[in-house]
Amino acid sequence: MTLTEDELARRKETSEARAAAPPAFEALDRAGLLKALDVFAKNWLAHDGSWFLAAEERYGMDAAIELDAASWRRFAAAEARRIMEAYAIPRDGGLDALARALSFRAYSFLNPSRIERDGPVLRFFMTSCRVQETRRRKGLPDFPCRSVGEVEFETFARTVDPRIETRCLHCPPDPDARGHCGWEFRLADRQSSSALLGSHG
Repeated sequence: MTLTEDELARRKETSEARAAAPPAFEALDRAGLLKALDVFAKNWLAHDGSWFLAAEERYGMDAAIELDAASWRRFAAAEARRIMEAYAIPRDGGLDALARALSFRAYSFLNPSRIERDGPVLRFFMTSCRVQETRRRKGLPDFPCRSVGEVEFETFARTVDPRIETRCLHCPPDPDARGHCGWEFRLADRQSSSALLGSHG
């Protein structure tokens, strides 16, 4: 069997990753590695929540949300870049690239989601949210995450392709959100995209 250059590169990357893995993970089978990813994702979310609670206790809810949005603006860009590099997703790859990148987010191990394509439009729905479900079990109202989500998803999408425009379909505290969120993405035409980029310059 003759391997292509891409296949050889992937095998080399896998070999290098195994060589760099901590000893405890080297012997794990597929199920063990998937479990590790699940644990890492839950730990990541727990840290995000702990950070927010600490900020809220010190500065109040409004300031905590403002800081959270600033944090997500940085993290979403870094996460998108790492995903694109790790899975060879091309920059400026349009909605196809965004769909792939969204599927590799840490969220994918925590919140069930679905992606819909309708011609020039991509829609992403989280059909369940671990954070909001936990709050509801405790008898708490949904966390008002729309303003932060708008920063997060717009930043992630525009890191994949600056032409992508993001619109929130629903997100708490919207009354019809039902504890989860939906987002719509489409490519801007080149003229409006250039104007948008210029306004941020």
